[in-house]
Amino acid sequence: MAYHRFVVFACLLAFAAILLGAYTRLGDAGLGCPDWPGCYGHLTVPASEEHVADKSYLEQRALEPEKGWKEMVHRYFAGTLGLTILVIAVWSWRRRRQYPEQPVWLPTFLLGLVVFQAALGMWTVTLLLKPIVVMGHLLGGFATFSLLVLLALRSARPRPAAGDGRWRMAGAIGLLVLVGQIALGGWTSSNYAALACIDFPTCHGSWAPEMDFDEAFVMWRGLGVNYEYGVLDHPARTAIHVTHRIGALVTFLYLGWLVLSIVRAGGRLVGAAALVGVLLVVQIGLGIGNVLLHLPLGVATAHNGVAALLLASLVYLNYRLWRQQH
Repeated sequence: MAYHRFVVFACLLAFAAILLGAYTRLGDAGLGCPDWPGCYGHLTVPASEEHVADKSYLEQRALEPEKGWKEMVHRYFAGTLGLTILVIAVWSWRRRRQYPEQPVWLPTFLLGLVVFQAALGMWTVTLLLKPIVVMGHLLGGFATFSLLVLLALRSARPRPAAGDGRWRMAGAIGLLVLVGQIALGGWTSSNYAALACIDFPTCHGSWAPEMDFDEAFVMWRGLGVNYEYGVLDHPARTAIHVTHRIGALVTFLYLGWLVLSIVRAGGRLVGAAALVGVLLVVQIGLGIGNVLLHLPLGVATAHNGVAALLLASLVYLNYRLWRQQH
């Protein structure tokens, strides 16, 4: 049906926005434009500093067109996604008159979420890449994508019952574990701690490197600080990096156990569980590759993209577990 196809299109658009956001952040272009929603007072990136009418922007940051375009392309996609979700919300309420089972509160919540996500995008620039804001912006993007996936599942044709509710609570816990790990990944990236350790599985050749946990997880610091390239000392960044590694191990062990348990039990959930397992292995491989290859932009961006797909696959698995009659 047209509505379902449009929601699937929104899912693809949200996934593209996540990839572009990661590419922008990892390419050090998060401040490619010192203003929002435009760029140096324009809706496109000025070709040179001579084209910038308000020179106060240049006092804040010298124009780098390549970084500016990375930022603006991401904003164009995010803006298009926002308009798409607005259409979905209005369409959902109108369809409710003909189809009583049509979800309306989920699309409405998505509309509110994408508005808040736009505010986070603005604060990312105005608060100069403050880590808590950058992490929140990343989580908001992942939440938008996963909820659109859920809406697409709810608007799809009915499927046979899964027939096995034994793993419901375990699946829900797995979702929480993964979200926590994604948050840790966002904190690692926003504090420029991805290369705090450049060897694996040890860090600086040690299983217990020098770490500063007191500074590593301070959520809010003073205003006016430019956080581009990070402000933490190396021991604090090491603490963040090692915590993210431990989180990855916990996530791998827990989701690995869940996947193997469901596959061994058999039934209609095997395919959904296997998809989670494959994406989990790919994601772990990309994480290790980021360290050993010293964070190449393509691998790091893929690490974000596969994390989004892994989250979507776990949403699908939980949907099958909890919505057995659909």
